[in-house]
Amino acid sequence: QVQLVESGGGLVQAGDSLRLSCAASGRTFSSYAMGWFRQAPGKEREFVAAIKWTSITRYTDTVEGRFTISRDNAKNTVYLQMNSLKPDDTAIYYCAAGSTLSGFPKEYAYWGQGTQVTVSS
Repeated sequence: QVQLVESGGGLVQAGDSLRLSCAASGRTFSSYAMGWFRQAPGKEREFVAAIKWTSITRYTDTVEGRFTISRDNAKNTVYLQMNSLKPDDTAIYYCAAGSTLSGFPKEYAYWGQGTQVTVSS
């Protein structure tokens, strides 16, 4: 069982940066692949980035080069550094734990409650 709690969201202007954090409980955190997803109003939840315990990463094309996912297994925490934010990045951001670097939400067994990111133009 893994419990996830996101933090770090907020209201920023286009071009600003934010760093999201996801704190995980459970002794087996390091064995999970960790992902970030986001969901904008009226849209489906979409994949943003994921990282394996080996630190291999995967990103969706729209954030490649702007966002960086990282993890600190000693702190049971995964991060999402978001730079050059755009209004299209506005969404609720969710942290998830799964077994692979999948881009499909159904492949992740555990989810946090989400944190709101709003980017104004």
